[in-house]
Amino acid sequence: MTVPIIQIRDVSKNYDIGHPALAGLNLEVRAGEALAVLGPSGSGKSTLLNMIAGLDKPSEGSVTVDGLRIDELTEAALAKYRRERIGMVFQFFNLLDDLTVNDNVLLPAQLAGMPRREARIRAAELLEHLGIDRHARAFPGRLSGGERQRVAVARALMNRPSLLLADEPTGALDSASAADVRELLTELNTGGQTILLVTHDTALADSCATRTIELVDGKISRDVRTAVR
Repeated sequence: MTVPIIQIRDVSKNYDIGHPALAGLNLEVRAGEALAVLGPSGSGKSTLLNMIAGLDKPSEGSVTVDGLRIDELTEAALAKYRRERIGMVFQFFNLLDDLTVNDNVLLPAQLAGMPRREARIRAAELLEHLGIDRHARAFPGRLSGGERQRVAVARALMNRPSLLLADEPTGALDSASAADVRELLTELNTGGQTILLVTHDTALADSCATRTIELVDGKISRDVRTAVR
């Protein structure tokens, strides 16, 4: 058995008021899985994603990703972890409108210190693979929502992350663009990319995920694996 790429042990997250966002959560995710995290607002989905991204720390318990105990890392080490180990895709793309598509995709490589020639080759390969190479010199504002999300995915994959995190990746898209992104994420996972996505889009979970968990009040209420996709 391979070591899980995500290991969450007895994790709780408490805030000053209200119920815990996470309550004694235990979760393991294997390399190659596409895990969809479902649940109503306030169930702990975003808190879980932020824990795995190293953007928040648990009140109790441990979070280990790709062999790193990230809840014990310094802020500088967490920034390095995010650059090198994970890619992130957001609901509203978070692209820089004053940079071209190509420069948006190159940005993570520049931050990580990848050699310029290697970065340019990698960016060109990603843009071609994702079907947006014809937009390389365009600015994001001139693209459709689905195309902008493909640019965001290319940027997230630039540094070959062990884990791709997607936060409501179809939430801001029309139905046709959402279907396009669902197909893209399925293709990436079929190619071996480990994905964890937080979503309200049950069609995304049904089509893309190899496993689905549902959170209620910070606990896992359902954990289902897909036999055949």
